Amino acid sequence: MSIERMVYTGTTYFGEYARKEIITEIKKRKYNKALLVTDAMLVQCGVAEKIENVLKDGGISYEIDDEVKPNPTIDNVHTGLDKLKASGADFIIAVGGGSVIDTAKAVAVIANNPDNYDVVSLEGVDKSKNPPMPIIAVPTTAGTAAEVTINYVITDAQKNRKMVCVDPKDIPLVAFVDPDMMSSMPKGLTAATGMDALTHAIEGYITAGAWELSDMFHLRAIEIISRSLRGAVDNTPEGREGMALGQYVAGMGFSNVGLGIVHSMAHPLGALYDTPHGIANAIILPTVMEYNAEATGEKYRDIAKAMGVEGTENMSQEEYRKAAVDAVKQLSKDVGIPDDLKEIVKREDIPFLAQSAYDDACRPGNPKETSVEDITKLYESLI
Repeated sequence: MSIERMVYTGTTYFGEYARKEIITEIKKRKYNKALLVTDAMLVQCGVAEKIENVLKDGGISYEIDDEVKPNPTIDNVHTGLDKLKASGADFIIAVGGGSVIDTAKAVAVIANNPDNYDVVSLEGVDKSKNPPMPIIAVPTTAGTAAEVTINYVITDAQKNRKMVCVDPKDIPLVAFVDPDMMSSMPKGLTAATGMDALTHAIEGYITAGAWELSDMFHLRAIEIISRSLRGAVDNTPEGREGMALGQYVAGMGFSNVGLGIVHSMAHPLGALYDTPHGIANAIILPTVMEYNAEATGEKYRDIAKAMGVEGTENMSQEEYRKAAVDAVKQLSKDVGIPDDLKEIVKREDIPFLAQSAYDDACRPGNPKETSVEDITKLYESLI
């Protein structure tokens, strides 16, 4: 048997108003002052204020960095580092979606590894030397699972590319998965981040690095997400709670085994066009599932069953593979995701996109050997 490694967040609290336990963890760890990393929209709509109130009530001093943008850049990281230094904080609270938590991870890593100030040197696997500054994560979207993963993605705006940084040391020490923190998400964002979570679960299940323990997480995540996302888009309590859990369970799996070319094709769209990551994944996922099908054995039967398709045990290989893809297409349609990239991708950009996707850190995890030529054809089929 090969040696496998699984890394998770040290402590996670689940449930509505779980954020009330933040002070317990801060005092237990003897932290003094926080840099609260978030974005301007979360400040404006009062979501960040929920955590500010917890800190104020607990007597914890803090300062705010609310300048994180979607698809965060190196400049966002440097801004965070400047604010961290000026604040004198000894820990970070990240309140937001994947962009915020990813930025917080980069800031925390570089704070204790100043030789990596360029950020570019952190691309790849385990490039930092020292443990990062402590991070507490409070996700406000149900999609990226950044609160439980060892990855963060930063955009190099100069080169129009996303850098995937994989570092087991960057994982938050504590996370608070509180559905109430996600309840103000608009329908479009809920749908996009939810399909991102489904992509994590499906890609993680079929990736080359998958094994029995990761399979357990991914299949359960597919089941939870499939039954919860429509309700979450309609803002039902059950849907929100289900998605908060489902995306986290998916993160427990894929963070440890990798993804595939859905993500490697989505990353350049975010870098070049600022396309929301979840939207890009959702559009690309069914097409890549069809492309990968021949390399997945019987796994699409399991995916179809987990998504609620009946009678999979009596289906032929061709039937259950089609059923899995169709179930993904239907869920995506039901939550309002576009079915192609016509409004996003410019044909003349495809050579750059295909090469960037092939070079992306997620590509080697794809279950089927691929090429720049194959990826080019996949992009072309979607416009």
